[in-house]
Amino acid sequence: MADQDQDLVDVDLYAPGDGSLPVFRWKQAGHANLATRRQLREMGLRPGGQEPVARIECRGGKRFAWLYRIDLAKPKRPMTLAKEAALDKAMAARQTCGICRRRYFHCLPLKTLGSCLECFDGTPPDPASYIAPPAKHLLAA
Repeated sequence: MADQDQDLVDVDLYAPGDGSLPVFRWKQAGHANLATRRQLREMGLRPGGQEPVARIECRGGKRFAWLYRIDLAKPKRPMTLAKEAALDKAMAARQTCGICRRRYFHCLPLKTLGSCLECFDGTPPDPASYIAPPAKHLLAA
């Protein structure tokens, strides 16, 4: 019995240590009080300034996500009209062709092509995929 006790290691996830965090493999982080950012968002929460307490890895350690304590998470901030206007302005810059000034419902390849496909090579777009100029905002409120 004493030999078995020597092989066991007691790990406290919340104890301050040498700065290293516990690392879990995919589907082995069955700790009920930990969640990734995406899982927190689904619960209507955000990390709220807390540092990650663990890390979960998949694909042989090539991909990972930070794990946060759910009990320290804070509620998500509500979307305000000013935030929505700022997001719409940013999306308009990515969705508007600089040549024909059409605003599409998807992001354009502006870094590679510099314009929409019709202006680049004459490929006609679906009329339901854009707003004709002058493009107006797409705010929900």
